[in-house]
Amino acid sequence: MKHSTKLWIILGIGLVALILEFGLKQQLLAQALITIVGSIISLSMLYEMIKSLKSGDYGVDLLAIMAIVSTLAVSQYWASMIVLIMLVGGDSLEDYASKKAHTELKALLDNSPHVAHRLNGDETEDISVDEANIGDKLVVRPGELVPVDGHVILGQSSLDESSLTGESVPVSKKVGDDIYSGSVNGDASLTMVVDKLAKDSQYQRLVQLVKEADSKPGKFVRMADRYAVPFTAIAVIIAGLAWFISKDPVRFAEVLVVASPCPLILAAPVAIVSGMSRSSRNGVVIKTGDVLEKLATAKTAAFDKTGTITSGKLTVDSVVALDGIDKNKLLELAASSEQASNHILARSLVSYANEQGIDLDSPEELQEETGKGIKAQINGHKVMVGKLKYVAPTDKMESLPETAIYVSVDDTLWGYVIFLDHIRKEAPETMKSLKEHGVEHLVMLTGDQKAIAEKIAPQVGITDVKADLLPTDKISALKNVSKDKRPVIMVGDGVNDAPSLATADVGIAMGANGSTAASESADIVILKDDLSKVSKAVIIAQDTMRIARQAVLIGIFICIGLMLIASTGVIPALVGAMFQEVVDTVSILWGLRARYSKEKYHQDNNDHHKKPHGKMNGHVAMN
Repeated sequence: MKHSTKLWIILGIGLVALILEFGLKQQLLAQALITIVGSIISLSMLYEMIKSLKSGDYGVDLLAIMAIVSTLAVSQYWASMIVLIMLVGGDSLEDYASKKAHTELKALLDNSPHVAHRLNGDETEDISVDEANIGDKLVVRPGELVPVDGHVILGQSSLDESSLTGESVPVSKKVGDDIYSGSVNGDASLTMVVDKLAKDSQYQRLVQLVKEADSKPGKFVRMADRYAVPFTAIAVIIAGLAWFISKDPVRFAEVLVVASPCPLILAAPVAIVSGMSRSSRNGVVIKTGDVLEKLATAKTAAFDKTGTITSGKLTVDSVVALDGIDKNKLLELAASSEQASNHILARSLVSYANEQGIDLDSPEELQEETGKGIKAQINGHKVMVGKLKYVAPTDKMESLPETAIYVSVDDTLWGYVIFLDHIRKEAPETMKSLKEHGVEHLVMLTGDQKAIAEKIAPQVGITDVKADLLPTDKISALKNVSKDKRPVIMVGDGVNDAPSLATADVGIAMGANGSTAASESADIVILKDDLSKVSKAVIIAQDTMRIARQAVLIGIFICIGLMLIASTGVIPALVGAMFQEVVDTVSILWGLRARYSKEKYHQDNNDHHKKPHGKMNGHVAMN
């Protein structure tokens, strides 16, 4: 039964008991009703507590059970009812603070390929991907997801594999090349042969990895529970001594009523809910309360590169014209040729030309060869744009290591255009802020080439680089982080990052432009495309847990004072329960400070623009 349901039942029974005793003068019935309810709930709590102890967890349940049972045993049933209401109310609030804000990997499953086009002779039939058998011939149309793993037997196209590898540059595929489920086909149809069943294909393996990681969450002791054992011991010792000295069992109940662990149960959840609300106002959705505790004590942060540390969007860095060639004329002819192409580099080139105020002409003739480039006739000139071997097969120039397209006019190489994937402007400051707040170990985990990763990492302040990683390698790297460097944060944005986000102690997804699947498997989602929100989330978490700790300790010290007073017999059980409400109120009000605490982090996008930052080279040269 849900704690919220229990709370409504207890409130209803409390109302009935009030009517019985004070309206109908049926005191025995009211006492019997409260005693039965209190006994049932105590037994259910005892059962839950035993289960928790068997699993290695501990909490404040024992003290709560003792408070309820002792007040019922000495006929202080109204005190017991008040304790019950506050106890179950606290559990309900904690449920709210830590409830799931994601559906079980729904995004991954929804975005999985569902339909395949199977060839039967010259005809195609639509089938479920699960019906595709090894050896079947499938047609993948432009813009469609590749349904299963296989290899190309007809056609040539560029595939976007960024959801699987994190690479922002489309990969050219021709006859004989392997292609993977979850990749997005470009602008040409492909015919493929199935090499793996749907359940064994790349995308489905990612789904399974996330499921496995999500089903084995790391153990983490809640802050309130860490105070529970010493607080319970102190309460029992004071109550036992009061009973022993006074020889009156009522004294035991009176002490335990004011020792009720409601400050422990209420203060931390209220502060955590307040901190979660505060983070939401800052564009950071924290899904569960325990995540906030882990985030506040994180010692390691791992980052994907493409789309996380970098923008994931290739832009023109420079236009290089060879000797005697006019750079603007080269840009004009190249961009004019690329106007009709949907290739990512073509779009970036045309956009750049427009920004430079270049007037573009419409091609008289146009022929695009997928994976190679474009051939156009413009103002009487034969213009070719694309890979070096395509535009100038006889030229002795070496292909560049950067991402580049080459331009030839009338069979003469005129020059080339270099593209870059820029580092996020806020990345260096974010890494600096994380280190200042105790996240000292920063790691880059990327599927990109080692040379590129090692060039980018120092520019943002990362010294530990692990490159050329598959999703399974990223999981292994996270699992191998030593205990003294945990909890560990993982920040990513693509489907390929989803298993890593689920594996880390705290998974943070860049949700603005990132994969929905990554957001679903993450513990935290950043709604704005701003990496600085990672450090802001850490700062809010630390501030929240500081306030929560203060609220808990304030409640504990007040309770200890009340216990010492109650041990003298001057506070009746019912009055003690009412005093407990005052303690609860103080703890709650202090915990609410986490919602309105002053921001300590004053970085915004305007600050980023004032500072010089590095940029990175692209991934794979178009050679």
